[in-house]
Amino acid sequence: MLADPAAARDGKQFAALGKEHRRLSAIVEVAGRLRKAEDELAGTRELIAVSDPELAAMARADAQSLEAEIATLEVKLKPLLVPRDPVDDRPAIIEIRAGTGGDEAALFAADLFRMYCRYAERHPGWKVEILSLSDGTLGGVKDAVIKINGENAYGEMRWESGVHRVQRVPATEAQGRIHTSAATVAVLPEAEEVDVKIEDKDLRIDVFRSSGPGGQSVNTTDSAVRITHIPTGIVVSQQDQKSQLQNKLRGMQVLRARLFDFVLQKQEAERARVRKTAVGTGDRSAKIRTYNFPQNRVTDHRIGLTLHNLPGVLDGDIGELLEGLRLAADEERMAG
Repeated sequence: MLADPAAARDGKQFAALGKEHRRLSAIVEVAGRLRKAEDELAGTRELIAVSDPELAAMARADAQSLEAEIATLEVKLKPLLVPRDPVDDRPAIIEIRAGTGGDEAALFAADLFRMYCRYAERHPGWKVEILSLSDGTLGGVKDAVIKINGENAYGEMRWESGVHRVQRVPATEAQGRIHTSAATVAVLPEAEEVDVKIEDKDLRIDVFRSSGPGGQSVNTTDSAVRITHIPTGIVVSQQDQKSQLQNKLRGMQVLRARLFDFVLQKQEAERARVRKTAVGTGDRSAKIRTYNFPQNRVTDHRIGLTLHNLPGVLDGDIGELLEGLRLAADEERMAG
């Protein structure tokens, strides 16, 4: 299909075929190694029966090695054969909001914002785009929305949705008491025009003057936009851009992603009724992870994984956590 000139003329179809080719190539590569190892094992087992004791002993050793290799390849192949969620390759829109805990929660939200940006910046082929950023006091963040572009961005980041909890002594705490604060993270797949149909009659658009740090065209014109989707009650506010049109376009991008996620969440809730999920459905109200500063500990409660490398994790070293969640999700899909 990639060799068809008609596919090359359709950029969108050509990109989709390229992604599918890469997915299938990984299966073919592992399956080829597995078939070769099985053929070698069959030949080696024939040598075990020969009369030469030295040759038979060597064949037995080779057979053990090949059996171990085959077992490893089978484990590697099974997840590749499970159909992937078609939205995994979409860009990921990550919303971070300070929860309970006042200024300390806003500081923790800023930590999470930096953590995801650092991870994405180091990830080969990924790019980060800040859609909105609302600063809090003391260098914290009230809420932030970032978009990560790159292969499998949503598929890799989707399990970060939920409540992240921090336990530490705030800088403002004079008596050294440990406080518990929280921030919520929502990871949404970017929606395309065909995914959700938004009628103009279902929207209420309000404009208002931007707040926050000043600048050219900021705080001087009614450039900020608030979009309300009346049927669902979803509200999106955007004020980072200089013009009302730019803010409206950004706001519609986030609204479309939230509506698409709304549909996906309903579908996931239906599937969850018939099976137990290993890593959860990304429920925003579920506590998924605790960052404990006194013990230098990060614990993901869904898979029971604890790391004693809190500074590294907050600096974007979250690969081990994401890999553990991916493996748990793969096991669940294979069981299904």
